[in-house]
Amino acid sequence: MMTIFSKIVAGEIPAHIVAETVEYLAFLDVQPLTAGHVLVIPKIEVDYIFDADEDLYVGLWMFAKIVAKGLKVAFPCKKVGVSVIGLEVPHAHIHLIPMNSVSDMNFAKEKLKPTQEELAEAAEKIKQALLEA
Repeated sequence: MMTIFSKIVAGEIPAHIVAETVEYLAFLDVQPLTAGHVLVIPKIEVDYIFDADEDLYVGLWMFAKIVAKGLKVAFPCKKVGVSVIGLEVPHAHIHLIPMNSVSDMNFAKEKLKPTQEELAEAAEKIKQALLEA
């Protein structure tokens, strides 16, 4: 079954993409915990991250590491938090969240509601930081 993330990969649903390779995609979460919250996914559908073959799994984490470095420059923070939950969308994904306190990683708190313009600006900041890295 095609997931919402697969539809983003296919270009059927718009997204604020910050980085892309042949195998992976990073885009802004539309309901972020903090400004700059990014989702990193493999382009192929894998429901459970630990079901990914070794090359895909390692590559996904290496791609996430690159994106996290740019994210930290674009959205200065103490750390870029990482979370893998996998219950919301049946497509493996890594959350990269700029954080200054542990409460920034609380998925139970109310999410931000950025405008499309704010998301576009955030995506551009991250893209520029990645180009300069």
